[in-house]
Amino acid sequence: MRVLFVYPEFPDTFWSFRHALRFVSKGATYPPLGLITVAAMLPHEWEKRLVDMNVAPLTDRDLAWADYVFLGAMTVQQASARQVIARCNAAGVPIVAGGPLFTEEPAKFATVDYLVLNEAEITLPQFLRDLAAGRPQRLYRTSEFPSLHETPPPLWELLDLRRYADMCIQYSRGCPFSCEFCNITALYGHRPRTKRAAQVIAELDTLHGLGWRGSVFFVDDNLIGNKRHFKEEVLPALLAWKARQKGFTFQTEVSINLADDQELTAMMVAAGFDMVFVGIETPDEEALAECHKVQNEGRDLAESVRRLQRAGLQVQGGFIVGFDADTPAIFQRQIDLIQQSGIVVAMVGILQAPHGSALYERMQREGRLLRDPTGDNTEGAINFQPRMDPGVLVAGYRRIVREIYAPAAYYARVRAFLNELGPAASAEPVRRPLTLPEVVAFLRSVYLIGIRGVERRQYWSLVLTTLVRRPRLFPLAIRFAIYGHHCRRHAQQLAS
Repeated sequence: MRVLFVYPEFPDTFWSFRHALRFVSKGATYPPLGLITVAAMLPHEWEKRLVDMNVAPLTDRDLAWADYVFLGAMTVQQASARQVIARCNAAGVPIVAGGPLFTEEPAKFATVDYLVLNEAEITLPQFLRDLAAGRPQRLYRTSEFPSLHETPPPLWELLDLRRYADMCIQYSRGCPFSCEFCNITALYGHRPRTKRAAQVIAELDTLHGLGWRGSVFFVDDNLIGNKRHFKEEVLPALLAWKARQKGFTFQTEVSINLADDQELTAMMVAAGFDMVFVGIETPDEEALAECHKVQNEGRDLAESVRRLQRAGLQVQGGFIVGFDADTPAIFQRQIDLIQQSGIVVAMVGILQAPHGSALYERMQREGRLLRDPTGDNTEGAINFQPRMDPGVLVAGYRRIVREIYAPAAYYARVRAFLNELGPAASAEPVRRPLTLPEVVAFLRSVYLIGIRGVERRQYWSLVLTTLVRRPRLFPLAIRFAIYGHHCRRHAQQLAS
């Protein structure tokens, strides 16, 4: 059997980092982890190829080679996924589809031959048995949540590692919280299920053996969802693995209550973590209560962020406007929180109601749904009727993005963060040689930002100050300059 795995293209969004990737000559930030994990579940003797359309085109020759196309996608990839489906239909290649896009709305994909939904550890073996028996069904679903102890390591060999800025692995699925706007618990449940520490280390060893040196993102929606297991089982193994000595650093997503555990934070930094993404959402207590963001309620959000920064972690933050409780005053409050907290990379979006979320169900009951969600809450679109005037909401959202990524405000946050960042982040440098793409990225930043950019004065001030005061953080400062270039381009696109 010859199986072609196809990962559809992402549109140009805040999280695509497309404008930043051009500096380092990479095609995408992360590889399609779900597809290469599914690939490892197929019979060993089957021939397997991968086309990630974010780094290479899907050709007619690729489709002619394949007996089956395995297609995985998220909601934001829907437009590209539909184009792939149409091409497969025209070429007469059967499609096996899975992932969040198809799990959430299978009825919308009538021309997909086989829908293998939910988690592949359960539904894929059922499909493979039926296929071998010559009687495959069209739809495979489950309401069960499998253990991850038998999940095989991803088939990294299908990737061209050079095309990606970062690698990624998964340690757990599920989240203990119940944020109204999130559909993660509908997809993966409330009880976080974890891999064994040995599985995590084996995956890292494989990446190291394949020559990867750089950052690895733990894609868990909340790495500390099962805090006890992570702290007592996985972190000790990661500490012993000595990531920085192997040329690795780690990033992930966590809830803000990480800031309440100083020991855990210090262990993470010592193990190689240098960045966490945190859902801050809003400074408004009424809005936090409305969306059931209990872990954020009743705390000084800016101080919680600074606590993580002082420990040695960069904090990227998610912010949302459009809650029922929001008034026009929320726009300035969001700007103030972002500036005061020193969150350099702030993802601000308009609230959307995704399929499977409690918010979607509430909007449906209240008759307020307007359209399907796009999966990109940073494009300025609204898929339900907000309490605030929609025109005021969109204008206020655009104002936030425009102001926080204006050069003066953005570089002020960079300086504030670098001044706040604790010494642990630079205590043990990452031991790997400087790469050619990194040198090229720096030279491109000099030309595109330091010479041609509207922010050139702030750029050179940052460069010189960092070289003099904290030279070990110079690569991070350049990375922030490149991130700022991308974010300003995104802000300009929103305004056009």
